[in-house]
Amino acid sequence: MLEFIVRGENLEITEAMREYVEKRLVRLEHYLNDDNRYDAHVNVKSYKDGSHKIEVTIQLPYLLLRAEDTEKDLYQAVDFVSEKLERQIRKHKTKVNRKSREKGFKGIEQLDFTAEVEAEEDEAPAIEIVRTKHLSLKPMDAEEAVLQMDLLGHDFFVFEEAETGNPSVVYKRKDGKYAVIDAEA
Repeated sequence: MLEFIVRGENLEITEAMREYVEKRLVRLEHYLNDDNRYDAHVNVKSYKDGSHKIEVTIQLPYLLLRAEDTEKDLYQAVDFVSEKLERQIRKHKTKVNRKSREKGFKGIEQLDFTAEVEAEEDEAPAIEIVRTKHLSLKPMDAEEAVLQMDLLGHDFFVFEEAETGNPSVVYKRKDGKYAVIDAEA
């Protein structure tokens, strides 16, 4: 069961908006095969140019669903985000189902595999890994990693955080700023 947490930035969330978001996203519940309660965090942003950005995050025990879309029409953005989330969960179920059959399992109790997912499995392209790189992580701080990344002309750079010794990744965001993912070893 999904519990919706809807908040707005630069706009007030009306009851009609809340109902529409819930109506569109509650369709994801039929993919969940348990009675647990999951929070669906919905953030609605309004911009000066009249566009609206919808961000939805749902943490499931086996998958983090996250999608966002920006449109002039708020309701169209909600529709697109809902479709993106459905595609993500169907793709995940297809992948898990394929792996379980390869390993000889009859099924996975936690996920409900439908005929729709079975049909999509045949259409889904196989993931092909064309190259594997091995690297040794160099101790440095995030700023130095950004400089290395820019020097190499890459979109991301893997390094060892000098202070913690943990593996980390810096990457360039869509807005041109940088972000760090810090993993615990």
